[in-house]
Amino acid sequence: MVPASLPRTSGLRLLSYCNQSYSGIALRPLLSMCSSASNYYSAVKANIQQKRSTPILSLSISSYLPKDRVRIVSKSSRTFCTSPSVTTDPSTPETTSSDDNKEKDEGVVDMMKVKDMANTLDLRVGKILKAWRHEEADSLYVEEIDIGEPEPRIICSGLVKYIPLDNLQDKSVVVLANLKPRNMRGVKSSGMLMAASDAAHENVELLEPPEGSVPGERIWFGTEDEKENLPEAASPNQIAKKKIWEQVQPHLSTTDSCIATLGGTHLMLTSAGSVVSKSLTNANIA
Repeated sequence: MVPASLPRTSGLRLLSYCNQSYSGIALRPLLSMCSSASNYYSAVKANIQQKRSTPILSLSISSYLPKDRVRIVSKSSRTFCTSPSVTTDPSTPETTSSDDNKEKDEGVVDMMKVKDMANTLDLRVGKILKAWRHEEADSLYVEEIDIGEPEPRIICSGLVKYIPLDNLQDKSVVVLANLKPRNMRGVKSSGMLMAASDAAHENVELLEPPEGSVPGERIWFGTEDEKENLPEAASPNQIAKKKIWEQVQPHLSTTDSCIATLGGTHLMLTSAGSVVSKSLTNANIA
């Protein structure tokens, strides 16, 4: 039997026993086998000790790289870098993510879509029948305006600083008629007068329909041929809910010739011609 006192190591224990007890020629094949087992064990042990003393790279290779050079690979095999200094392989074509395309698309204004929205605004030719100062607000006028309805519209406008009261009497104007009514210091205002103003908002002029325009006539953006195909005017609730006015207004301006336009190309028209500002060029319209 193999002595129990020998170390519990399957190669060395057997080899030691053979060397001590059976050194005869008949046991040399057994001794040779024991020696091979001992050599194999020694090699395995040395390999294990070497692995213990060497960092295991497979656990986290990223821990040995600078944090700003770490690459993270998603399940979809797309690679993202946290550092802008990382260069890509020039042989690999650059790709643009769908998010980048979306941001670019959002930055491009679809003027045809804006024009369609603008033509749902109920812009009317109006004529001021009477105007007076608001009793409770120093900056407001109150106007009675004929826009082709059975009763005149009552509209409040903050024009006291810009236009003398006498210049409003019997004046032809452009009215935005499908806004929700607003209570302005005790007076219900049902619409808005359209006006042009310079960048500093120091000079303001009411837009003027061309001579021969009829109160109540609808105003549109585009060409004369488009008059017959105008969409139905949106309701005040739709104007507010879809923020139509807020989307259209930034694109309203006058040209170098004082003509009112949408986007600088679509004219603001009545059947008698173009709507204009008296003298303000390249001005905002609101």
